[in-house]
Amino acid sequence: MNDILENKIREIGREIYSIMGHEVPSLFDRKSWNGRLTEWVMKDEPLKVRLFRFVDVLPCLKTDFMVTKVMNEYFSDLPENPFMKGIGAVSGLAPFLAAKAVRTGVQSMAAQFVAGRDEYEALKVFLKLRKQGIAFSADLLGEVVLSDKEASEYAERYEKLISRLSEETSNWHEDPTLDFDTHGPIPLFDVSLKISSFCPHIDPMDWEGSIKNAIAGLSSVAIMVTKLGGSITLDMEHYYFKDLTIEILDRLLGKFPDIRFPGIALQAYLPETRGDLFRVIQMAKKSGRRVLLRLVKGAYWDYETVVNRQKGWPVPVFLKKEETDSNYEDLTRILLENIEYVRPAIASHNIRSISHAIAVADSMKLPSGAFEFQMIFGMAEPIRSALKNMNFRVRSYTPIGELIPGMAYLIRRLLENTSNQSFLRKSFSDQVALDELLKTPQAVSEGEDPAILAHGFSNEPLTDFSKEENRRNMEQALEQVRKDFTKRYPLSIGGRDVWTDHNIVSVNPAKPEEVVGLVSSASIEQAENAIDAARLAWSQWRNAPVEKRAEYMFQAAEEFRKRRFELMALEVYEVGKTWSEADGDLSEAIDHLKYYAKEMVRLGRLDLPGHYPGEDNEYYYEGRGVAALISPWNFPLAIPAGMVSAALVTGNCVIFKPSSLAPVLGWRLVDIFRSAGLPSGVLSLVPGTGHEIGELLVSHPGVDLVAFTGSMEVGLRIFNLSGRTPHRGQFNVKRVIADMGGKNAIIVDETADLDEAVKGVIESAFGFQGQKCSACSRAIVVGEAYEEFCERLKQAAESIVIGQPADPGVFMGPVIDEGAVQKIQVYIELGKNEAKTLLVRNVDIGDGHFVGPAIFTEVRPDSRLAQEEIFGPVLVVMRTPDLDAALEIANGTPYALTGGIFSRSPANIEKAKDNFRVGNLYINRKITGALVGRQPFGGFGMSGIGYKAGGRDYLPQFMNAKSVSENTLRRGFAPSGPQDN
Repeated sequence: MNDILENKIREIGREIYSIMGHEVPSLFDRKSWNGRLTEWVMKDEPLKVRLFRFVDVLPCLKTDFMVTKVMNEYFSDLPENPFMKGIGAVSGLAPFLAAKAVRTGVQSMAAQFVAGRDEYEALKVFLKLRKQGIAFSADLLGEVVLSDKEASEYAERYEKLISRLSEETSNWHEDPTLDFDTHGPIPLFDVSLKISSFCPHIDPMDWEGSIKNAIAGLSSVAIMVTKLGGSITLDMEHYYFKDLTIEILDRLLGKFPDIRFPGIALQAYLPETRGDLFRVIQMAKKSGRRVLLRLVKGAYWDYETVVNRQKGWPVPVFLKKEETDSNYEDLTRILLENIEYVRPAIASHNIRSISHAIAVADSMKLPSGAFEFQMIFGMAEPIRSALKNMNFRVRSYTPIGELIPGMAYLIRRLLENTSNQSFLRKSFSDQVALDELLKTPQAVSEGEDPAILAHGFSNEPLTDFSKEENRRNMEQALEQVRKDFTKRYPLSIGGRDVWTDHNIVSVNPAKPEEVVGLVSSASIEQAENAIDAARLAWSQWRNAPVEKRAEYMFQAAEEFRKRRFELMALEVYEVGKTWSEADGDLSEAIDHLKYYAKEMVRLGRLDLPGHYPGEDNEYYYEGRGVAALISPWNFPLAIPAGMVSAALVTGNCVIFKPSSLAPVLGWRLVDIFRSAGLPSGVLSLVPGTGHEIGELLVSHPGVDLVAFTGSMEVGLRIFNLSGRTPHRGQFNVKRVIADMGGKNAIIVDETADLDEAVKGVIESAFGFQGQKCSACSRAIVVGEAYEEFCERLKQAAESIVIGQPADPGVFMGPVIDEGAVQKIQVYIELGKNEAKTLLVRNVDIGDGHFVGPAIFTEVRPDSRLAQEEIFGPVLVVMRTPDLDAALEIANGTPYALTGGIFSRSPANIEKAKDNFRVGNLYINRKITGALVGRQPFGGFGMSGIGYKAGGRDYLPQFMNAKSVSENTLRRGFAPSGPQDN
């Protein structure tokens, strides 16, 4: 940047500070309660975190007792400071007085940033702003919609707001600064809209469906705004929605030429925004309408850095604030250079960024009315006033709404204001020198930031379907896989293909008339041949170097990656998985291969602690022998890939029997392992019936190990058959590794975030049609949360999209076969007769095996509905007076696999950790989707034997441990060791 412009920026910055004088934003005014509170939390990070979490939970606390109870849970153990003294004083009051004091304080804080509960209260604020010479953009709070009903209600709220705004503003006197720019009149009011609030199922994976549904929700509001003299601005949300939001604006411009004043927000903390900005400029040129472009820094930095790292995706934002500030200035210049096509809105509270915009505009000879500044209501009032006095148009981004839907917004504002990087904090609290505040932002290069666990394992990233290339690849794979329908597949025994006269016919559960493939069915003799081949191969495979066995797993993982979309498409057709469910299964399969390979290398190098003169001690593992692996159909790649890779890498030879409902995927899995170059006989494929081939493998004396995932009934039979010893020629007590299902519960207490709780229960109960051993089949709701939870749960379940899983917009596909349909219907009829029906959705989608979600209330804890695993989309909701009763019900089945609790009470969370008897406990998230290495998976009781797949105690189940001790002392001589000094 040249010195002239830089000097001009500093000159303007000093002018702004001079006009502000000693005025301080109200949130940093130490004379007020809010100001003193802000100062305290900025000095005390633990207090800050707990305060924001308490503010987050407060609106759902229905009773005075709950307010004081939860307040004490959050703050009672913190070191004393001025704020804590105030808390102590408040908590010592009677519950009624304490609760009133706390609510009053938080409402005062919220009033700092929220203009009113409804349009009537907000209009008073808008009129006051107008009299102060400030324009506004109205934003209705309520960011999460879980159902079509909630989305419709949200649109209706906007229509009421717009109608009142139109009535009010029609009587306003003209203000040349606010009502005109260099191209003529501009609207008297603006409304900011979030696309996700107008559609409960928006997802870039379903690109066209999301656009259609979002426009259907948005269009009536957008047209009404234009008709009544206002404008719209599409707010930018999370990065995952970015491209979709821009595309929706493009479609709106093309479909609705009467929308004269469109707008969109773009985020400078995204390196991609430069390209997005030029795209919007081209859209404006094409449509012949100037687009208001609100340039913001970005409000979701924490979310983007955390969530994208969790998913293994590249972090899309700049990691240093200086880079964002530098990019902001570059984008500001581009905006001002394209004033003919865009209406620039510089949305910042940073005086350096503001001064830069003014200086660049001056250098281009642009008048002050050519652009505007936008600031958030309740923030940076002195800066806002200074800019108004300098004859710039200033617009206040002004939220409206109740505390509950507004809490997420309030928390973001508090975080922004108290961040160490906050310009306002630096200016008005930390008293950073003016020259430092106005200096040029310097971009800083970043190194790689992979999300890798301590021992070098990182989870395979899910597919980012917001990227067009990935959507196209999936669509092409779906078409390509269909070309192999009716293809025949052989057995694989001793490295040879073996064809049989009898086939297992695999059909598409969504369209049973479609034959996905025909897989040869093994006979008893062929299964025995596979066992003989495995025993022969084991003598060499057991002694193969650990690193070599691990390398086979890595090669197989790479082959899975190459075939990713093909395998995902096959899952869609063979077992009815949706795009996202198939994607998760594929990533988990790769995770197992990588994780177990790394784990075996670690286990192969165990050292015993300590040095003992005159002896050498070793401890190592070796494979048990021949492993029979019997896998289910519901995770047709992840579970068998885990079983097979664990058995192979530990030095066992494998006989693999896939489910007869997913035999083609079983064949594909074996084909991948063969492509990695496994020696002959190490892995054999023997599809067949459970009562014939399965029971042979389990009871055969040549099998040393059985790994099984499936129902409790079958699992217990396997334990029984495997334990019948001795057989002639049997030299081992068989090891059985079994995962046998669950009757899983989610507890929702009175402090829960119901947005998250309802969403988590819906995904856990009805994802993949409830056909997961980890699925939620019981929701246990505590106290006053019950009625609202049930109502929102019903509305959300009514809005679930059910259909062909090849459609990316579908959430629920078919159940696996007609037998599953009939079993599920038995339980639904039982619910109708023995409980109260909250919802039973009937579906009729061709000849497919479809069952809609069913929800029952007033269910006895000891009833069949509440005790038996259903393996389908049937959910019971039970009410309890307190958490202790909820835990008693949750623990009251023979199963102990997964469980969850939605709570913002620290005490309740700790109690659940201590007393919820499950193998996997999830807090404030869904209870399905365990990730290898991060949430090792497995239960106890009648759910399994307590081991953890995808964890460090899994591989030893497949091995025998061996200790070797050698006496190295020979006639008084021993190899040299540490010497005493």
